[in-house]
Amino acid sequence: MAGLRIAALALALLGLTAAAYADPAPIKIGVLTDETGPFVDSGGPGSTAAAEMAAKDFGGEVLGRKIEIVHANTLNKPDVAASIARRWFDVEGVNAITDLPVTPVAFAVQAIAKEKNRTVYITAGATTDITSKYCAINSSHWADDTYSMATSIAKAESDAGAKNWFFLTVDTAFGAALQKTTADVVEARGGKILGAIKYPINAPDFSSQLLQAQASGADRIALASVGADLNNQIKQAVEFGIGKDGKQAMVGFLVYIQSVHALGLNVAQNLNLTSGFYWDQSDSSRAFAKRFFETQHQMPSRNHAAIYAATTHYLQAIKAAGTDDAAAVGKAMRAAPIDYFGHSARMRADGRVMYDVTLYRVKTPGESKGPWDYFERVRDIPAKEAFKPQNTELCGPE
Repeated sequence: MAGLRIAALALALLGLTAAAYADPAPIKIGVLTDETGPFVDSGGPGSTAAAEMAAKDFGGEVLGRKIEIVHANTLNKPDVAASIARRWFDVEGVNAITDLPVTPVAFAVQAIAKEKNRTVYITAGATTDITSKYCAINSSHWADDTYSMATSIAKAESDAGAKNWFFLTVDTAFGAALQKTTADVVEARGGKILGAIKYPINAPDFSSQLLQAQASGADRIALASVGADLNNQIKQAVEFGIGKDGKQAMVGFLVYIQSVHALGLNVAQNLNLTSGFYWDQSDSSRAFAKRFFETQHQMPSRNHAAIYAATTHYLQAIKAAGTDDAAAVGKAMRAAPIDYFGHSARMRADGRVMYDVTLYRVKTPGESKGPWDYFERVRDIPAKEAFKPQNTELCGPE
């Protein structure tokens, strides 16, 4: 018996020793994205690749723990995204989730992350409510939001003489926010909204909506859309001759460079858009884009770039805080400056990342010097002008 006790004690000691030398749990970052739907080009595999690039460039570990990137497909459905987020947090030990295209998806995961005290940094979902209504220390917003896109475009187009507007609006909080903010600016400058039509994500055809918009006589047909829906609307509008008479023009808001590439400059030329990132904006953006292109065979979208910058900043915050606790990391993320590909940036107390936004015009075929040379800078919009002031009642002082 004594021998058995000694053997059992020896085995227990060996187990304790093995546990003491076992690798600590990794820092896991989940990329929750659209891998098969209308946002696959601006997100999808490119989003995962951007996060992996950031982890590798950081050295592959933080606080002695390996950095691991996982990914999943939301199918652009909040219930699917919520189920994955809960499994990741509760079972698989994921520390943070990023990307999150489509506003309802972003809201669902943001709420779960707050409940579980985990980090979420949103780079695709674009509604301003992410910070103005649902600010939390564990959450941050890196995407150009609906306020910055709508106000910048509405002011530029109104200054160019556009008075009467008609909207094609995706039936989500994102679309509603774009329409309302744009309408507020247009009406404040003496313009009118002649009509608006809502449509579901991934609608198969826009013929009737576009013909109604054309018949309205509006100066601007505002496409409060994104991804494949936006591409199809622009293609079909060109087929109907919208804009050929010079009396009407289409206006885009969240226009990814992938959309311009898919449409071609013959179709997309002279479209105005705003963006906090363009691959050719600085030496650091060009260096990042070159590496990204080598594996993804496309230039990075603003979403891909935001994931890289945000993941880097998140890992730096873990190192500075000395922990992966979401609240502590959130405070560290707000305290440190951000290098946003040559733009100086910072994170407000509500989690809104503040950087200058640029108004671009899509080049004509004759102006482009080659593939992916699509945007011409019109002017920079300072961060304080581009983004909505902080909601001090809900989120405290800036």
